[in-house]
Amino acid sequence: MKKSHLQKFPDSEGFFGRFGGAYIPDVLKDEFERITKAYMKLRRSHDFLSELRRIRKHYQGRPTPVYHAKRLSEALGGAQIYLKREDLNHMGAHKLNHCMAEALLAKYMGKKKLIAETGAGQHGVALATAAAYFGLECEIHMGEVDIAKEHPNVVRMKILGAEVIPATHGLKTLKEAVDSAFESYVKQIDTALYAIGSVVGPHPFPMMVRDFQSVVGFEAKEQFMEMVGFLPDNVVACVGGGSNAMGIFSGFIDDEVELYAVEPLGKGTKLGEHAATLMYGDEGVIHGFNTIMLKDENGEPAPVHSIASGLDYPGVGPEQAYLKEIGRLNIAAITDEETIDAFFALSQYEGIIPALESAHAVAYAMKLAKEKPNDTILVNLSGRGDKDIDYVVENYGVREIKL
Repeated sequence: MKKSHLQKFPDSEGFFGRFGGAYIPDVLKDEFERITKAYMKLRRSHDFLSELRRIRKHYQGRPTPVYHAKRLSEALGGAQIYLKREDLNHMGAHKLNHCMAEALLAKYMGKKKLIAETGAGQHGVALATAAAYFGLECEIHMGEVDIAKEHPNVVRMKILGAEVIPATHGLKTLKEAVDSAFESYVKQIDTALYAIGSVVGPHPFPMMVRDFQSVVGFEAKEQFMEMVGFLPDNVVACVGGGSNAMGIFSGFIDDEVELYAVEPLGKGTKLGEHAATLMYGDEGVIHGFNTIMLKDENGEPAPVHSIASGLDYPGVGPEQAYLKEIGRLNIAAITDEETIDAFFALSQYEGIIPALESAHAVAYAMKLAKEKPNDTILVNLSGRGDKDIDYVVENYGVREIKL
């Protein structure tokens, strides 16, 4: 029997083609081997999987629905747009899907603390939630710029009992938060688990987070088939590191469905104005794995920009780098301005306020709907926009959108 993509990748060393692996200092190698062994055992454990299923159903509120955006579709006069409503997952984003599982893994490994980075704060909130659920300590590293920008999520993390540590070096955003979290983790390696927030980092995290997020894709596939009787023509998701994208792509990767990875084009195409890694990046090693990344003139991770704090990362998950290389992914990019218009369009036509990250995917789906008027488009609405409303109104005002 032919193996599926998820069965074939990654290989035993954590590679998707030539992307991935574990480029880590010696002090971390033994611990990452322990994490890998624990996960490879638990991913087939009846007790682990049963507990995870129970949590997803009774605590997270899964499955989240697939919703037909009827008014938006009609206003665009094109394709039919559907939304996988991860904004209705407990705590308002897809991040809890892997955070509850990572916390459960930490519990099985006897760890007492969870450490992580966060950009938009959604991963931080989700991990703080998981830590509270399991009675673990929680330490979240976040760039100073993002702390100011995503204040509501910072407050939520603190209410949930997490310690929020500002990253004050460099651009003070997501990359610096990752640097800061790793430094702290090395000092607490015996008692803490570093719960990486996306399909990035050294093996086994790109595989592990993808597997935990794949529930989104498999749910969506079953739900879509039940709703309309066939698969969607197109599946669209925003990409920073890529956790929500790999989550929904996992359900369709072996099917004849077009997959669109939507990156942040920010303010323009110049280096430092965007975070469109797959579109403009080159091969390189960042944060312990080989991937496609945006580089400065010295070959180091370049400064990046996006209106969405969860997307301003100069790298991308190694699996998505591989999928681009073999031609399985369509790469698209959306500007800050297009994102804001989509943010208000979805709010005003469907009564759904999306996260700025998710609004990138919505914006591209709106474009695609006009290009493919007879198609169906499934968008991963990865999070809700409560965290973004103050920032949007203060910087862009309130726009009335007429399509």
